[in-house]
Amino acid sequence: MIELKKLCKVYKTADKEIVALDNIDLCIEDGEIFGIIGLSGAGKSTLVRCINLLEMPTDGEVIIDGQSLTKLPRPELLKLRQQIGMIFQSFNLLEQRTVLKNVCFPLEIAGVNKKEATERAHELLKLVGLDDRAQSYPSQLSGGQKQRVAIARALATQPKYLLCDEATSALDPNTTRQILDLLKEINEKLGVTIVVITHEMKVIDRICDSVAVIDASHIAEVGKVSQVFTNPRSKIARDLIVPKDSTAIDTEGGRRIRLTFDGYEKTNDPFISRMVLECGAAVNILFADTRIYDGVLHGHMVVELPKEQREANKIITWLVNNDVKWKEEI
Repeated sequence: MIELKKLCKVYKTADKEIVALDNIDLCIEDGEIFGIIGLSGAGKSTLVRCINLLEMPTDGEVIIDGQSLTKLPRPELLKLRQQIGMIFQSFNLLEQRTVLKNVCFPLEIAGVNKKEATERAHELLKLVGLDDRAQSYPSQLSGGQKQRVAIARALATQPKYLLCDEATSALDPNTTRQILDLLKEINEKLGVTIVVITHEMKVIDRICDSVAVIDASHIAEVGKVSQVFTNPRSKIARDLIVPKDSTAIDTEGGRRIRLTFDGYEKTNDPFISRMVLECGAAVNILFADTRIYDGVLHGHMVVELPKEQREANKIITWLVNNDVKWKEEI
């Protein structure tokens, strides 16, 4: 388990102090994929770098498996760091080394003999789908392949935790999906706890179990992805997750209502079509953002009711009778 207690990070310049993290409390459970999302400059990259002390916190504690990293003697800290792998946006591969030797590098530092290190590297390259590129150099690889090598390298010392700092932001959408699916596979097969730093909702949506929303150096909200996505409590979470109504199509119809799905189990039910047919009244769908988590529907939909009040009331009555949550939009 990773625990952050009252974590602070302040950068000092010649004339001022910049607060990057302010009083962060966070708990990341073993075995989960935990997302940290925020706008640029919110402090998310500083936060992940403080977890393995690449950045030394100004105050507070980083506790991993019951051990406070900031209190460990350096030899013990270096040993514990072998349990924490990290991958970066820019891959950070050694250009003069082959793919195989890049993966072997952390094993060399850990004192593993060459034969064992080579065998381990081949196993990992097979896991990430690049065993046939073992003798290639980074310059001969695509961006997605480079990130796969970086993932294999991060797993070389058999870490318990994997930190991903904007690991897919330099990749195209298709490659991003492939890398995220690979991370999900690693989490499931190896039981590695993964912390994902990102500014992209699609990343959180695709693989994360829990998410923390960071805003202006503070944690604004934290919870299961399904809970935060369907019922965001903070303004920053709403801005990131639920687009403002100004994004909806502007029409001259009737009242607007927002339908909320936070566990609707009839995922195959074409309820909008059924509602229109049963009520004999049409609605205009202005916006929809729905997803299925664990076999149930979550998300939001903004619809415009008919101008005729009687027809609008029939729609509202149908929603109530079918246990669909709704609220008036202003």
